[in-house]
Amino acid sequence: MKSTAAHDEKIARMSFASVYPHYLTKVEKKGRTKAELHQVIQWLTGFSDARIQELIEQKVSFEAFFQQATMNPNAHLITGLICGYRVEEIENPLTQQVRYLDKLVDELAKGKKMEKILRES
Repeated sequence: MKSTAAHDEKIARMSFASVYPHYLTKVEKKGRTKAELHQVIQWLTGFSDARIQELIEQKVSFEAFFQQATMNPNAHLITGLICGYRVEEIENPLTQQVRYLDKLVDELAKGKKMEKILRES
Protein backbone atom coordinates (compact mmCIF):
# COMPACT_ATOMS: atom_id res chain seq x y z
CA MET A 1 0.00 0.00 0.00
CA LYS A 2 1.51 3.29 -1.09
CA SER A 3 0.74 6.47 0.78
CA THR A 4 -0.19 9.58 -1.17
CA ALA A 5 1.11 13.12 -0.73
CA ALA A 6 -2.31 14.12 0.62
CA HIS A 7 -2.20 11.29 3.16
CA ASP A 8 1.32 12.28 4.26
CA GLU A 9 0.26 15.93 4.59
CA LYS A 10 -2.79 14.98 6.67
CA ILE A 11 -0.57 13.02 9.07
CA ALA A 12 1.96 15.87 9.28
CA ARG A 13 -0.76 18.39 10.23
CA MET A 14 -2.51 16.14 12.77
CA SER A 15 -1.80 17.20 16.33
CA PHE A 16 -0.05 14.83 18.68
CA ALA A 17 -2.44 16.02 21.42
CA SER A 18 -5.44 14.82 19.41
CA VAL A 19 -4.03 11.29 19.05
CA TYR A 20 -2.39 10.88 22.47
CA PRO A 21 -5.69 10.20 24.35
CA HIS A 22 -6.41 7.40 21.87
CA TYR A 23 -2.99 5.88 22.51
CA LEU A 24 -3.60 6.08 26.26
CA THR A 25 -7.09 4.57 26.05
CA LYS A 26 -5.84 1.76 23.81
CA VAL A 27 -3.06 0.69 26.17
CA GLU A 28 -5.07 1.14 29.38
CA LYS A 29 -7.93 -0.99 27.99
CA LYS A 30 -5.41 -3.79 27.66
CA GLY A 31 -4.06 -3.41 31.21
CA ARG A 32 -0.98 -1.35 30.39
CA THR A 33 -0.16 1.98 32.04
CA LYS A 34 0.45 5.61 31.15
CA ALA A 35 4.00 5.16 32.48
CA GLU A 36 4.56 2.31 30.01
CA LEU A 37 3.14 4.43 27.18
CA HIS A 38 5.53 7.24 28.12
CA GLN A 39 8.42 4.78 28.29
CA VAL A 40 7.70 3.74 24.70
CA ILE A 41 7.39 7.38 23.53
CA GLN A 42 10.60 8.29 25.37
CA TRP A 43 12.48 5.37 23.81
CA LEU A 44 11.45 6.43 20.30
CA THR A 45 11.77 10.23 20.65
CA GLY A 46 14.07 10.99 23.58
CA PHE A 47 11.38 13.19 25.20
CA SER A 48 11.01 13.29 29.00
CA ASP A 49 7.61 12.98 30.70
CA ALA A 50 7.59 16.75 31.21
CA ARG A 51 8.41 17.39 27.55
CA ILE A 52 5.67 15.02 26.37
CA GLN A 53 3.20 16.94 28.53
CA GLU A 54 4.42 20.30 27.15
CA LEU A 55 4.00 19.10 23.58
CA ILE A 56 0.47 17.92 24.36
CA GLU A 57 -0.39 21.28 25.94
CA GLN A 58 1.10 23.14 22.97
CA LYS A 59 -0.99 21.00 20.61
CA VAL A 60 1.97 20.56 18.27
CA SER A 61 1.52 18.83 14.93
CA PHE A 62 3.17 15.46 14.34
CA GLU A 63 5.54 17.33 12.04
CA ALA A 64 6.67 19.65 14.87
CA PHE A 65 6.67 16.76 17.35
CA PHE A 66 9.10 14.69 15.31
CA GLN A 67 11.20 17.70 14.25
CA GLN A 68 11.99 18.18 17.95
CA ALA A 69 12.57 14.48 18.64
CA THR A 70 15.90 12.71 18.83
CA MET A 71 14.94 9.46 17.17
CA ASN A 72 16.28 6.27 18.71
CA PRO A 73 19.02 4.82 16.48
CA ASN A 74 17.25 1.45 16.68
CA ALA A 75 13.94 2.81 15.37
CA HIS A 76 14.70 1.15 12.01
CA LEU A 77 14.26 -2.21 13.78
CA ILE A 78 10.52 -1.50 14.06
CA THR A 79 8.89 -3.60 11.37
CA GLY A 80 5.51 -5.01 10.50
CA LEU A 81 2.07 -3.86 9.47
CA ILE A 82 0.22 -0.91 10.97
CA CYS A 83 -2.87 0.69 9.45
CA GLY A 84 -2.38 -1.41 6.32
CA TYR A 85 1.19 -0.19 5.75
CA ARG A 86 4.44 -2.10 6.20
CA VAL A 87 6.33 0.44 8.33
CA GLU A 88 9.75 -0.44 7.00
CA GLU A 89 8.60 0.35 3.43
CA ILE A 90 7.04 3.78 4.06
CA GLU A 91 8.95 6.28 1.94
CA ASN A 92 7.95 9.56 3.62
CA PRO A 93 10.22 9.92 6.69
CA LEU A 94 7.63 11.74 8.83
CA THR A 95 4.84 9.30 8.00
CA GLN A 96 7.23 6.47 8.82
CA GLN A 97 8.06 8.03 12.22
CA VAL A 98 4.36 8.42 13.07
CA ARG A 99 3.74 4.81 12.06
CA TYR A 100 6.72 3.71 14.18
CA LEU A 101 4.97 5.28 17.16
CA ASP A 102 1.65 3.69 16.17
CA LYS A 103 3.36 0.30 15.92
CA LEU A 104 5.00 0.61 19.34
CA VAL A 105 1.68 1.59 20.93
CA ASP A 106 0.02 -1.36 19.19
CA GLU A 107 2.67 -3.76 20.48
CA LEU A 108 2.26 -2.37 24.00
CA ALA A 109 -1.52 -2.84 23.82
CA LYS A 110 -1.08 -6.40 22.55
CA GLY A 111 0.86 -7.30 25.68
CA LYS A 112 4.30 -7.62 24.14
CA LYS A 113 7.14 -7.55 26.67
CA MET A 114 8.73 -4.12 27.10
CA GLU A 115 12.24 -5.35 26.22
CA LYS A 116 10.88 -6.65 22.89
CA ILE A 117 8.99 -3.41 22.20
CA LEU A 118 12.13 -1.38 22.92
CA ARG A 119 14.17 -3.64 20.64
CA GLU A 120 16.57 -4.57 23.47
CA SER A 121 16.98 -8.22 22.56
